[in-house]
Amino acid sequence: MLVTSIPQYIQGVTNAKVYLTATDATVLYTAPSATDFNSSIINSILVSNDSGSADTITVTITDSTPTVFSLFKVKAVAANTTIELLTKDLILQSGEIIKVTAATVDRLTVVASIQELTKTRTSTSAIL
Repeated sequence: MLVTSIPQYIQGVTNAKVYLTATDATVLYTAPSATDFNSSIINSILVSNDSGSADTITVTITDSTPTVFSLFKVKAVAANTTIELLTKDLILQSGEIIKVTAATVDRLTVVASIQELTKTRTSTSAIL
């Protein structure tokens, strides 16, 4: 996704991974907050349930105020399955935090695929 009115360059691509060993909100990803940073695009959030029992997950975004916004509230994840939570890209602004909470410990793994965008272009090429 490109917003033509704002200069944007892909700084990097990464994935964030967490195995939920507690029922507290756990940070999955924090968008960088450097001065050149524009935003992050979350392309995918996969949740895998590796147990023989169904479970649920809650996903939130926390902004800089800090206000918590619910993305998925008690979303069901069937036993021994993997689900994709997103149907479209999700954009995070500088410093926003994605947190995930499992209903039960030691069942759910969460993986997010992420593009990080900056305002300035940095060359990684040896040929300039």
